[in-house]
Amino acid sequence: MQEISFHRDILPLRDKLFRLALRITCNRMEAEDVVQDTMMRVWNRRDEWSAYSSIEAFCLTVVRNLAIDRSERMDARTVVLPPEAEQTPDTSTPYDELTGNDYRTLLHRLIAALPEQQRTLVQLRDIEGMTYREVACATGMTEEQVKAHLFKARQKIKKQFIDIDNYGL
Repeated sequence: MQEISFHRDILPLRDKLFRLALRITCNRMEAEDVVQDTMMRVWNRRDEWSAYSSIEAFCLTVVRNLAIDRSERMDARTVVLPPEAEQTPDTSTPYDELTGNDYRTLLHRLIAALPEQQRTLVQLRDIEGMTYREVACATGMTEEQVKAHLFKARQKIKKQFIDIDNYGL
């Protein structure tokens, strides 16, 4: 197994850790603090790195647990991502751009309204692009549980999105 380097293997995970922390805490400053605390905890456990099969999964687990602890204290439930975090497609008309922004805002609101566990799974799998196995390892769930919870979360988002889009509810 290759030697794990903080600069090569862990520091590049900062953005991914931040996005997960932001999705859970719904607060930019809290998310930054969570990532900083995560980096410190991971560094303090550097003697144990070789025992982990995936240092990324370990870091994601630490950030998830810290973020959940902080969000429970803050009781934060909504997230507003800054414009620089959005990937806006090249639209042909101002109407298309406005509609796209409205849909993204609605989607973020629907994800933020999910229960904590489902929000975390959607963030890791659908936004971060992790595999089911990586998500299962990071959350301590089985792959089947991850798939089942993600299915329910996606169905809930889809139904609410369609209801709102069709009827403006």
